[in-house]
Amino acid sequence: QVQLVESGGGLVQAGGSLRLSCAASRRTFSNDYMGWFRQAPGKEREFVARINWSGGSIYYADSVKGRFTISGDAAKNTVYLQMNSLKPEDTGIYYCAASVLKGSNSWYAGYWGQGTQVTVSS
Repeated sequence: QVQLVESGGGLVQAGGSLRLSCAASRRTFSNDYMGWFRQAPGKEREFVARINWSGGSIYYADSVKGRFTISGDAAKNTVYLQMNSLKPEDTGIYYCAASVLKGSNSWYAGYWGQGTQVTVSS
């Protein structure tokens, strides 16, 4: 089992920035895929971004491309999500995930963190 602990959420005005961190207790695989998902109130959880521990295989949801940047520090087993130019529609609970894979129509993860709240005010 792997434990994922997110931090860095909070309240920010539209146009502002936040940096989320996710500390993993261990790696499930040496080059596992780590990622972020989010869930807005009343909506289903959706994929945001993914990266592997080598820093490659990066994917972003279309809604965050050009504004969010995912990165990782393999030595610290920590993944980051830098969020710039935030919009009110970015509001939600952000979840860190491990073993993130892309299916035919959606993204899946094998392990989840507890989530951190991000609120963007207009």
